[in-house]
Amino acid sequence: MNVTSGDDQQRRVYDPVPCYPLAAGSVDEGHAALARAMAASRPRVLALDGPAALDWNGFAERLRAALTGEGGLSVATYDVRRHHAPPEEVRRRTQGSALDGDPNFVRLSGGDLADVFDGLPAALDPAPADTLVVYGPGAALVGHDELWYVEVAKRHTLAAVQGGQAPNVGHPAGEPGVEKVHLYVDWPLLDRHRERIYDRIARFVDAADLAAPRSVRGEDLRATLDGLARRPFRTRPAYLSGSWGGQWLRKTVGVEPDAPNVALSYELIAPESGVLLGPAPDAAVEVPFAMLVAARPREVMGEPVTERFGTSFPIRFDYLDTVEGGNLSVHCHPRPDYMKEVFGWEYTQHETYYVMVTRPGAKVYLGLREDADMAEFRRESHLAEDEGRFFDVERYVQTFPADPHRLFLVPAGTPHASGEGNVVLEVSATPYLYSLRFFDWVRRDAAGALRPVHVEHAFANLDVERRGAAVGEELAGPPRPLRGAPGEGREVLLGALPEMFFEVRRLEFDEHVGDDTGGRFHVLNLVEGEEAVIETAAGDRHPLAYAETIVIPASVGPYRISRVRGPACRILKALVP
Repeated sequence: MNVTSGDDQQRRVYDPVPCYPLAAGSVDEGHAALARAMAASRPRVLALDGPAALDWNGFAERLRAALTGEGGLSVATYDVRRHHAPPEEVRRRTQGSALDGDPNFVRLSGGDLADVFDGLPAALDPAPADTLVVYGPGAALVGHDELWYVEVAKRHTLAAVQGGQAPNVGHPAGEPGVEKVHLYVDWPLLDRHRERIYDRIARFVDAADLAAPRSVRGEDLRATLDGLARRPFRTRPAYLSGSWGGQWLRKTVGVEPDAPNVALSYELIAPESGVLLGPAPDAAVEVPFAMLVAARPREVMGEPVTERFGTSFPIRFDYLDTVEGGNLSVHCHPRPDYMKEVFGWEYTQHETYYVMVTRPGAKVYLGLREDADMAEFRRESHLAEDEGRFFDVERYVQTFPADPHRLFLVPAGTPHASGEGNVVLEVSATPYLYSLRFFDWVRRDAAGALRPVHVEHAFANLDVERRGAAVGEELAGPPRPLRGAPGEGREVLLGALPEMFFEVRRLEFDEHVGDDTGGRFHVLNLVEGEEAVIETAAGDRHPLAYAETIVIPASVGPYRISRVRGPACRILKALVP
């Protein structure tokens, strides 16, 4: 069922494709519709900008054929990629040297898309053609009369790059290390570039289906995102298979991926998530969540959060499902200075684990044992990395029972893992690609090679003070009441630390509970119960089924959550206080 406003008494279940109507205009489909739109405005120079991992030649040729046939225009094309600097020079300009030779990481790119070009012309003359179509990532840097942005959802671009079918910016397809370059260089470069040109986009094109692209007028897109930034909304989840478990989302929640398992589900994550806009999921355009945040950061995140994080939405929600599978790797995340100086992020990857579902005897690995020998831990980790020798990691890392609805805090530098048999809702800071592994249970990939671990990075960031009884007291303590009373609607604090910039709370109610964003966004997930509905002071209504995640923008202000059906509700809530 699509997300709608108004009353809907149909029984709701988890919706993997939440979709929102356009505020104005319509979603147009096909190259003929693009040709008609261009024939109406008749720009002499049309710039088609977008990601590198798109078949630009194929897209431009289909559009040229449609323009010639539908619009009767004579059309020339110009590929801006001919002005890319040599790959080694692009690498030098965009990646830096801090992680030269690292097999798993490159530094997060801080430059501009313009950095990858040499000799890019400021303007081009279409003569003798009626129209010149300038295309490729960075086309907006060339003088033009009209700008279209051609997007492909990041889950598709990543798959194409991983499979060798698509290039990264300034690099040929199939180069070694393409995945890390795509994640750490392409995405930040392209997102910043799109943010700068957002207000000038005359048409937004979703080209996930190259033969039948869907598009909306830029002004209709902006009007829709302006409205969405002021009401509750969900992003489209992304489901990934993996080397552990992954059966709960399939068997309990009802997600049906084209894979044998769903080991990981990104419910909300700024670098990857999209928002579906249109009359129905199969007739919608998918717009990057990051585009919405960049367009209206203060409305979505709030003034104090925007002042601190800019246009980077700082919290993510995802599921880690080890049901019917093995343990997660034992790892930690970079401490703040290391994250900034080595990896290039301004803030680090603090995490929490909230246990949604568990089996008897399941556990969470967290913090060091009081008697852990660090030299021996490092030695055994290296032997596992280099020679595939298994060792008992519980000699060094302590475990806790994975009790349902228990929260574990995981500040940067703390060794941790979710054990087999858990569904963990991970509420974390947005950086998510820096799991520095001490030990991965000597697992091998499909080719038979040991899965990568990062022993030197991990031990460089290990917080040796997170050990012994203090771990349970500080990182896995009991809830603390904040307001209300049991049965009447109350809020409890599950976890907060001075070094972690966000808090995790829980709303508990039999019938309803009120809340107020107070100028700071909330992210909610219905962790117990069947269905609730969120009602804002402005009159917006949004349903929320079990296991769904939703953003309450800072601009919403007061809102009320009511149980629709099923047992009493518990809603996990994260915010930047």
